[in-house]
Amino acid sequence: MTSDILLTQILSGLTSASLLFLVATGLTLLFGALQIINIAHGSFYMLGAFILASMLGSSWAASLPMFWIALVVVPLVVAAVGVVMEVLVLRPLYGKEHLLQLLATFGLLYLCNGVALKIWGGEFRSVSIPAVLGGRFQFFGGTFPVYNLFIMGVAVTVGLFLWWLLQRTQLGWRIRAAVEDREMLAVAGVNVRMLFTGVFALGAVLAAIAGVVVGPIGSITTGLSTQILVEAFIVVVIGGLGSIPGAAVGAIIIGMAETAGVLWMPEFASAFIYVAMILVLALRPSGLMGAGIR
Repeated sequence: MTSDILLTQILSGLTSASLLFLVATGLTLLFGALQIINIAHGSFYMLGAFILASMLGSSWAASLPMFWIALVVVPLVVAAVGVVMEVLVLRPLYGKEHLLQLLATFGLLYLCNGVALKIWGGEFRSVSIPAVLGGRFQFFGGTFPVYNLFIMGVAVTVGLFLWWLLQRTQLGWRIRAAVEDREMLAVAGVNVRMLFTGVFALGAVLAAIAGVVVGPIGSITTGLSTQILVEAFIVVVIGGLGSIPGAAVGAIIIGMAETAGVLWMPEFASAFIYVAMILVLALRPSGLMGAGIR
């Protein structure tokens, strides 16, 4: 294997890791702050991709930089859907058994899939890469899509934003305080219900951003909601529930494991991510950085 092919595969693995990080951060944020396991999280990812396809397919889209508009508008629309879910279904389940949360969010997952199937149908959809992000660039003798670099840049930007939000803002302090003692936070005058709704909306925004950026390089179908969810949960488990840096490390591990599988044993490539999870949990049962939200 030549060095340029190896480098291209590594960059492809980092692209997959970037998408997984965007989805997994929402999952780990929700568990760390709200102590809820949201099976429906993949639906936000799917809705982000479908709404992008609808916006780009509109008759008036040709005259506007619609992809960039969608990158802002779609996460806000999906966040509104998330708020409705949180208020009507999940808010009464805070502090309840995780089994109830799993059943409720599992039902929401299938509800969203059914609604998406009714609105967009069962056929596969695709959208074009924005012209400014098209093409490839030369890198150490190999070539690599510019759009994949854009995906990595989005993931890095989101990661830095979350670090700033959680570590340098009053909102971040309140989120971390809610993890430790939500009752004391309420006594201090903080509207914990609204805080939790905001955190849930933020998780939906992160998944929707991933859905938007994956649209131009993948097939958009209702299967997206479950396709990404399994790997995102593995990332969260490897990194440690509630840890944003852990989600980043876990995403890179899974992305590189997939790359190793493709290079060495293509027929068993999907098994490599599970092997990676088993090895990590054998050494660190709580995950690499599982010590509360940070």
